[in-house]
Amino acid sequence: MKLKDIMTDDVEVVSPKTSVYEAARTMRLLDIGALPVCDGDRIVGMLTDRDLTVRSIAEGRDPRTTPVKETMTSQIVWCYDDQNVEEAEALMQEQQIRRLPVLDHDKRLVGIISLGDLATRAHDAGVVSTLEEVSMPAVFP
Repeated sequence: MKLKDIMTDDVEVVSPKTSVYEAARTMRLLDIGALPVCDGDRIVGMLTDRDLTVRSIAEGRDPRTTPVKETMTSQIVWCYDDQNVEEAEALMQEQQIRRLPVLDHDKRLVGIISLGDLATRAHDAGVVSTLEEVSMPAVFP
């Protein structure tokens, strides 16, 4: 099964210039834990609820004046829409991430795949293994 068959393709995004406050309100409104950050149709980062906590609130930044680009994760892990579900599962396990932006071969954002998408749409027993691997505590050198 290909990612384009199960991905969420109606993805809300924010601009790097959007305030952290507005991004957090969008996340609350949509009941989501991550937003792709796009400059035009190119993804430049991901903003997660953890980013908001660790890189914004914990550092005492003003959410109304701090732009998303100062808080987002800029090293993006992504996959192509024509990749197999198993490839996305392996990448999520390896990187210990719960959501992957999905790009077309022009590197434009076309969707997002989450553990929830894998569990509810792929009907794949590998999701349990993926969830276990993603949830393992990180090991620091």
